[in-house]
Amino acid sequence: MSASEYTVRIEPHGRTIRVSPDQPLLEAALRAGLNLPHSCKSGHCASCRARLVAGEIHYPNGRTAGLTAEEAQQGYILLCQARARSDLKVEARIIANAAEVEIKTLPCRIARMERLAPDVMQVFLRLPAVEPLLFRAGQYLDVLLEGGRRRSFSIASPPHDSGQIELHVRHVPGGGFTAPLFESLRAGALLRIEGPIGQFIYREGTSPVLLIAGGTGFAPIKSILRHALERGSTREFHLYWGARQAQDLYEEALVRDWVRQYPQLRFTPVLSQPGDAPEAPATAPIEGAPRTGWVHDAVIADFPDLAPFEVYAAGPPAMVEAIRATFPARGVSEERLHFDSFDYAQDTPR
Repeated sequence: MSASEYTVRIEPHGRTIRVSPDQPLLEAALRAGLNLPHSCKSGHCASCRARLVAGEIHYPNGRTAGLTAEEAQQGYILLCQARARSDLKVEARIIANAAEVEIKTLPCRIARMERLAPDVMQVFLRLPAVEPLLFRAGQYLDVLLEGGRRRSFSIASPPHDSGQIELHVRHVPGGGFTAPLFESLRAGALLRIEGPIGQFIYREGTSPVLLIAGGTGFAPIKSILRHALERGSTREFHLYWGARQAQDLYEEALVRDWVRQYPQLRFTPVLSQPGDAPEAPATAPIEGAPRTGWVHDAVIADFPDLAPFEVYAAGPPAMVEAIRATFPARGVSEERLHFDSFDYAQDTPR
C-alpha cells in the first residue's frame, strides 16, 4: 500500500479497499467493484449515508446538505463527499433484492443519435458482440473521458432490449462530453463506458406503482416502464413527468402511445413554467392537458394517501428532496420509496 493511501473496512460487506486522501470514499468503492447504495454523488440525496465506526474523515467543502447536524453527531457520513484522514471502518447499507452485477469497463461506438429536444440528445451505444452489459432496469453507466473524468447517464433501454444501450443526454454548456456530442460527434465515434452502477432498480410486485420523473429523469423511468409493461406486468402504473415547458416532455407522444396500448398505465404531465401552453388546474384528472406547478404536489393532490403505492422518483435534487420530505408523512414507508437524484453538472473527475 502506498504511504499516501488509507485502508477502509466496509461492513457488513466484509470488504477492505484502498483510498487516497483526496478521493471520495464512494468513488474508491465503485472503482473496487463494490456497488454501494448511492444516487446523486453530489451530497444532496443522502442515499450513500453510512455510519463511521472508526477513523477520521473530512469534507473538502464542509458538511453537505444531505446530512443534518444531528446525523453527523450520531456518526453518519456521506460516502460520496467524505475523504479519509486515517484508516477507517464504516457500516454501509445493503439494498434488499438488489442482485449483484459485475461492473465492467467496455469500449462502445455511437450507433445513432437523435435530438429529442433543443437540449436533449437520444444516444444509442453499440457494445462489442462478445461483451454484453448485464444491468437492472433503472441503473446507470459512466462515460469515461480523458484525464480520468466521467459523466453519468441513466440507461433508458430495458434489460431485455440491450442490443443497443439508450441514453438521454442533456446538453451542459462547456461539458467535456456533452458539448462535443451536440457539436461534433457522429455515429461511429468510439467511447468507453463503465457500468452498470446504482441501486435504483425496479422491484417486482403486485402493488400499484407511482413513477415520478423530472426532466431527463424520465430515462430510468422509461427503462422501468418498458421492462414491466413489455414483459406482461399487470400492475397499475401512474407516471408523473415534471418539466419546465412542453418541449421538455420530449417523448410525451411515445408515453401517450403506451397509455393507449397498456390500459393499466396512467400519465400526468406537469409543467412548472408552462408559458403559453394549454393548462389544466391542479385538480384535473390524470389524463388530459398538462398540469401546472410542481410534480410532487400533483401526485399528492391526486393521491393524499400514498400508503398503497411503491414509489420510484428520478430527477434533480430539489425534486427528490421534496419527495423525501413530504411522501413519508403520506404513508410511504422507506423500503417502498426509491429515488435517483442527480445534478446537471460539469463533467466530474474520476
